[in-house]
Amino acid sequence: MKKMLALVLAAVLCFCLVACGGNQTSEGGKNFVIATDKGFSPFEFQDASGNIVGIDMDILAAIAEDQGFTYDLQYVGWDAAIAACQVGQADGMIAGASITEERKNNGWTFSDGYYDATQGMAVAKDSAITGFADMKGKKVAVKNGTMSNQYAESIKDEYGFEVVTFATSPDMYQAVTGGQVDACMDDTPILKYNIKIGQLDMKFVEGTENEPAQYGFAIFDASKQELIDLFNAGLKNIRANGKYDEIIAKYLG
Repeated sequence: MKKMLALVLAAVLCFCLVACGGNQTSEGGKNFVIATDKGFSPFEFQDASGNIVGIDMDILAAIAEDQGFTYDLQYVGWDAAIAACQVGQADGMIAGASITEERKNNGWTFSDGYYDATQGMAVAKDSAITGFADMKGKKVAVKNGTMSNQYAESIKDEYGFEVVTFATSPDMYQAVTGGQVDACMDDTPILKYNIKIGQLDMKFVEGTENEPAQYGFAIFDASKQELIDLFNAGLKNIRANGKYDEIIAKYLG
């Protein structure tokens, strides 16, 4: 009877471990759900084969390998990535998110910075705009809730332009090339990379950059602090062993 009871208890325990320990891999390591942006090349984008690639994706993969965890990726877009983390559908996000005090005050917890980026402005290839001085009465596209959005809002009155928000970068770029707006503001490496490889029929307006800010991996729930700790430890290691530099060179030269 005792033997039978022990077997039943063992079975119940195994069931609980399977049902309740959904963040454990079969090898005993941790598995996380990570949300990311869409169409934010070279940091995250879909290649011709349908794979999600980019600087953020390579950094995440290298850190996961270094720290012995796995992850499921949600390629959902900027606003959706934030929402997924806030409601507990994702554990964290990596999406070219600039580390700011405002975001920290609004519940974001960031990793150590993994990339320094500025925001700048681009216009259609045949545009006569050469700087902010030419922007009076013009429309500037930005992606909602980003540092570029904040940057544009902070200078719009000074230069007399209107800010128009979009949900995704591709929609914003299309508005520029289609003539619905006169310019767009986005992270400088994203604009320059996409113009360089011919994905954007635009030109970057030099001299429009702001002060640089660091990108960070983010969580929105203090119970996920372990993920930040793993990210920081892995980032330190891949910087030391040269993997980080390899990733940056792969996309930005």
